[in-house]
Amino acid sequence: MTSRPPAAFYCVADDRYFLGAVGMINSLRLQGHAEQIYLLDRGLTAEQRSRLAPHVTLVPAPDETPPYLLKTVAPLRHPAEVAVLIDADMIVTRPLTGLIERASESRVVAFENDRDRFVPAWGELLDLGPIRRRPYVSSGLVFLGGAAGEEVLRLLHDRQSAVDFGRTYYGTGDPDYPFTYPDQDVLNAILCTRAHPERNVALDRRLAATPPFRRLRAVDVDALRCTYRDGVEPYVLHQYVRKPWLEPMYHGVYPRLLARLLLGGDVAIRVPEGEVPLRMRHGLRARVERALVNAVDLGRWYITEVAPERLAALRSRRRGRGA
Repeated sequence: MTSRPPAAFYCVADDRYFLGAVGMINSLRLQGHAEQIYLLDRGLTAEQRSRLAPHVTLVPAPDETPPYLLKTVAPLRHPAEVAVLIDADMIVTRPLTGLIERASESRVVAFENDRDRFVPAWGELLDLGPIRRRPYVSSGLVFLGGAAGEEVLRLLHDRQSAVDFGRTYYGTGDPDYPFTYPDQDVLNAILCTRAHPERNVALDRRLAATPPFRRLRAVDVDALRCTYRDGVEPYVLHQYVRKPWLEPMYHGVYPRLLARLLLGGDVAIRVPEGEVPLRMRHGLRARVERALVNAVDLGRWYITEVAPERLAALRSRRRGRGA
């Protein structure tokens, strides 16, 4: 019987997410992680596979399986004592060793989501038993260790098949559907019912930074080091919305680090510069394009977010004076 490795990383990618996956893998290696990485191949090109193959174990995805059902496939086929599920649109900005060690004591470690969500019917709908409220966590980066982690992984694999994908956020977006965020809601349903509180760790959401990355800055791009104004350093950046390698967007903290991870001379997986969007490259033409993209994106942000907030605040002050 083959012994399990102490820890391994698991992600899913297709041809559109190749550059994001390369950035994530390179960030793991730059942070000193030598653990095996299993990448579930959901439609990579032959060229992309050839570049990844020396650095990861490619796992074929089941045919025609919806993407929200795929996170559990690779860790169940290739188990480790601690299975680290990580999204391809993440950049690791500091070593995860301490979190792996924490999970190795038969724990599930995840990060609080930026929204609070709880559906009392989850337990009954998924046949999980009595439910208790606990912090709602993100499914983007989850550490599943020991017996507790294995139970959650197997339940996630089994119960997520009950989700009606057409009613989720990625389908019609039915606001009353209990599993709006498919794998994430199922994960939280399991943690609210089956996982013992002492085996269930929810970390501060700022430690897994998400857009718009307010008050977060890159203090050392080469080292991938980021910090908030109060000195707190996140473990990862999670670009879960717009992808800078797919569409023009403001060249903020995540695109800056991703460009370094795709074009740096010290990365594990090299990508030809011509395959990286011009706005993320070096040189004068790239700087000009970045400036144009930044101006458009900042203008959009001001019109759609900043101006309405300021107008609402002004109206509120006027109502207060009128009272």
